[in-house]
Amino acid sequence: MFVKNDESFICNNCNKKVEKLEYTSRDHCNHCLYCIHVDISPGDRLNECKGTLKPFNIEISNKTKGKIVIYKCLKCGGIIRNKVADDDNKDEIYKIVENHAKNGGF
Repeated sequence: MFVKNDESFICNNCNKKVEKLEYTSRDHCNHCLYCIHVDISPGDRLNECKGTLKPFNIEISNKTKGKIVIYKCLKCGGIIRNKVADDDNKDEIYKIVENHAKNGGF
């Protein structure tokens, strides 16, 4: 069940300020695309892990008609998917795709 939880925050990875997204819950840094493993269901902030989610691939979703960032939690190993936001850094998206192709995965 989706819970709208849209707050500004300072990214734990790049230390940049991340503004509210306004149209949905902000769940990752729009500068470096990293995030924290805080949700069980989108926006609920109930996950106790709090590990760093490192982006390692981008996929195209026919279901959501958009790009999805694929993350691996560096603490618990969980794989998480989040929709790319309109203001996400396009250069970082390309770097993730490029690195994934070069390295054959995470």
